[in-house]
Amino acid sequence: MSDIGVVTPFWLDRPDVEAVGIAVEAERNGFGTLWLGEMATYDAFSLATAVGLRTERIGLRIGPLPISVRTPVSVALGVSSVTDLARPVAGIGLGGSSPAIVSGWHDRSWQHAAGRMREAVGVLRSVLDGGRSDFAGEHVRSKGFRLRRPLPGLPITVAAFGPAMTRVAAEVADEVVLNLVSPEHVAQVRKLVDAHAADAGRTPPRLAVWIPVALDPGPATLRQLAAQTAVYLSPPGYGEMFSALGYSSLVERARSGVSRKDLAADIPASLIGAVGAVGSKSDVLSRIAEFHAAGADHVGIVPPTAEDPCGARLLTELARR
Repeated sequence: MSDIGVVTPFWLDRPDVEAVGIAVEAERNGFGTLWLGEMATYDAFSLATAVGLRTERIGLRIGPLPISVRTPVSVALGVSSVTDLARPVAGIGLGGSSPAIVSGWHDRSWQHAAGRMREAVGVLRSVLDGGRSDFAGEHVRSKGFRLRRPLPGLPITVAAFGPAMTRVAAEVADEVVLNLVSPEHVAQVRKLVDAHAADAGRTPPRLAVWIPVALDPGPATLRQLAAQTAVYLSPPGYGEMFSALGYSSLVERARSGVSRKDLAADIPASLIGAVGAVGSKSDVLSRIAEFHAAGADHVGIVPPTAEDPCGARLLTELARR
């Protein structure tokens, strides 16, 4: 069934701990799913533990986490820790991330992401189900580890950008997640995922999408959204998508080394609207419906908080939909 969840954002102009406040607001307003990613603030499992101790019902989905940085064993340990110390986790996500994060921040190889993903999902699923690791692949190797508190059947989500990762996600994941995309892109990926899953003889995984959602945004909110969008102009996959939407000049500038601040100043509201839902309440709900109609089983809304601390107003209004 089509549904709407909440994605915990990491706004550079807001206190890091606001993420916990957003989680509390999301649960208070009856949302069933909360996504908890990881950027330059909190470790994802630490944040999930804090949120789990402050909430009671909302489903915690951790990730996507970069497979070149987090091994399947470390992911399994993290999920098990949150479940034991706070409350059960509803799902775990994996992604290829970007060269800046994988190679720049962590000094790890970003190459062969799709092949690494296929192996990582297999090892992680086996370990979560209670098996002892015994795998030596081309990219992932693990031997002798067994989780003390298995989590059999825990759904695994794969963040997919590009044809190779999309095929892997369709063939091995329980769910595929896309970030900052248009409804047209969702429709294209939905067809590809369904076709690849059919070729593999399996039921197509669910398709989730994360989009920024701004209710009657003021200047500060638009600046916040533009600053975050600027981060995604240059990474592989994202840049090509933004170029296809008609913003190739911004992508070229981003990849030539223009500062994020300068890029953000030139990002038009139309770009944000192309990959999000912006406007009146009816505009926002209509736009979310477009993503569902395009093939998304789940839409995760990213609430801006520059003019709406913890996204309280946005989440309250959408809960009344």
